[in-house]
Amino acid sequence: MQQEIISIIIPCFNDAEYIEQAINSALVQSWPKKEVIVVDDGSHTDTKIKLKSLEPRINRLITQENKGVSAARNEGIKVAKGEYILVLDSDDYFEPKFCEKAIDVLLKDTDVKLVTCYSNWFSKGNNKLFKPSGGQLEDILLKNIAMGSSMFRKSDWKAVGGYDEIMLKGFEDWEFYIRLLKNGGYAYVIPEMLFNYRNKQNSRNKKANLAMYAIKEYIYNKHAELYKEHFSLFIHEWLKSTKKNEAFKQQVMDSVDYKIGNKLLKPLRALGMFKKK
Repeated sequence: MQQEIISIIIPCFNDAEYIEQAINSALVQSWPKKEVIVVDDGSHTDTKIKLKSLEPRINRLITQENKGVSAARNEGIKVAKGEYILVLDSDDYFEPKFCEKAIDVLLKDTDVKLVTCYSNWFSKGNNKLFKPSGGQLEDILLKNIAMGSSMFRKSDWKAVGGYDEIMLKGFEDWEFYIRLLKNGGYAYVIPEMLFNYRNKQNSRNKKANLAMYAIKEYIYNKHAELYKEHFSLFIHEWLKSTKKNEAFKQQVMDSVDYKIGNKLLKPLRALGMFKKK
């Protein structure tokens, strides 16, 4: 049987320090038939120099003006030879067995549209195991259920129109996965730590969280019909989250520290030095 090609797409924007580790993790994947495509998304000179030095080791280096990670991923996937696509951010890296295990899932079950895995979230001196939940459309309408670096079929990417290039502030992977699962199928989680996510101070994930509500509003409006179809589920989860937040707020207000602080500030508020929010 002819072995399938896996195309590993690595967008890169000003990641000279980490890009080599990302590329190495792609090159050492145990699945033998693969290609590595790096898309330079308008990086500065130091990253361009680094990429030029790494170019002989990869299959293709694409250079474009800065258009954002969605456009960079789309550009790489367009020229990919493989039917199976793995996207990888340039500051993260996979363990060597991920491709082999992920493609095995996709080859065995056509209902699987997306394969992700347990992840090691790491920063200086800190490591945390993160377990994405996986699931189907009803699950992903509420939250992202897979890592941004995951594997899917190129035919499915093409069928849903690729990544949304308007989304420049983050969560573009979540929105893309909603469309992948819109007409059925599910996201499968390999129950092993096979991915390493670098939790940087200025990571795209943290920047996205700062703009979370504006991005969510865009996603909810874009997929308004889907959310209307699942209105009861959406409202139930929203109220459950609100209830949880209110319970936490009450717990803080009932704490001894809060009560002492409130008493200490009371005379200062009377003088107009502090206002109660």
